[in-house]
Amino acid sequence: MDENKMGGGKVKKPGKRGRKPAKIDLKAKLERSRQSARECRARKKLRYQYLEELVSSKERAICALREELEMYKQWCSAMDQGKIPSEIKALLTGDEQRTIQSGGNSNKTSKNKNNISSNGQS
Repeated sequence: MDENKMGGGKVKKPGKRGRKPAKIDLKAKLERSRQSARECRARKKLRYQYLEELVSSKERAICALREELEMYKQWCSAMDQGKIPSEIKALLTGDEQRTIQSGGNSNKTSKNKNNISSNGQS
């Protein structure tokens, strides 16, 4: 019996296992590699543009929030000194006018209840 033959009729071949490398045109392979690199760079550029836009929008939001926080700090310091800022007065009067215009008496009713309870009546 032949040494290269195994039981089942299969012939054992010496050398590497797996597929044989296909004979690919070297120029076509290089062109595909270049095209892949161009596409990769384009994707990377788009990704960085997206991230930069995201960062700039978050920075704008942070600046707006800092300005709002500073405004609230100024209002609080003014109220600590016993002054009511004109913006707060406008907000309060605007809310009351909206309630009166909508026909709701909830503010008047709650104010009357507070007056009655503070007078000791129930």
